Amino acid sequence: MTTGPATGRSRPQPTLGAAGEQSPPALGGGEIGPRLRRLRESAGVSLSELARRAGIGKATLSGLEHGTRNPTLDTLWSVTAALGVPITALLGQAETAVVRGTAVEAALLQVFDEREVTFELYRMTVPPGPAQTSPAHHAGVTEHITVFSGVLRAGPADAPLLAGPGEHLTWQADVPHLYAAVGDTPVTASLLIRYPR
Repeated sequence: MTTGPATGRSRPQPTLGAAGEQSPPALGGGEIGPRLRRLRESAGVSLSELARRAGIGKATLSGLEHGTRNPTLDTLWSVTAALGVPITALLGQAETAVVRGTAVEAALLQVFDEREVTFELYRMTVPPGPAQTSPAHHAGVTEHITVFSGVLRAGPADAPLLAGPGEHLTWQADVPHLYAAVGDTPVTASLLIRYPR
C-alpha cells in the first residue's frame, strides 16, 4: 500500500456500490457492528432513535451492531447519514470488501480528511441496465462525477442530470439520488463525495 498525501489516506482498492446484500466478511468482517455501536454511543443516540432517524427497523439496527444481520449498502448509507458521518467511518481504514449494487460498482481509491470536510474518491463503473436509487446523505453532502466513457444519468431522483465523456455532474446529495447508464455502453467515471463536518 502506498502512502497518500498528508491530507489523505490511501486504500487498498476496495469496491463499494450503492446497494446489495453482503455477508458480514464482505463488509468489514465483524468490525462494522462495533464501529457502529461506538459511533452511535459517541453521538449520544439510542438504538431506537438512530433506527427512527435512519428509517430502518430497530431489530435491523440491533442485528447490524451484533453482527447477526448482513447489511446492504443502502442501509449503511442511511445509518451514516443519520449519524452525520462518511460511510468510511463504518468501513474502516483498510477495507478490502467487494460490494456491488444494482447499477453501481465503485472502488474506493482514497479518503481525504481535512479540518472541516472529508472527501471520498471512487473509481466508478455503471453497466447498462436498471437505475440504482441511493438514499439521501446527511445535510450538506455533495457528489461530483466526471464521466470518462459512456453516458451517465445521475443526480437527484426527481431531476437527474446527463453527462457524456469529459463532462462533469455535481449535485446536493442530501436527497435520494440515482445512477444509470444511458444506452448499451457501460459508464466509467470518477466520483468524489464531499462530507462537511
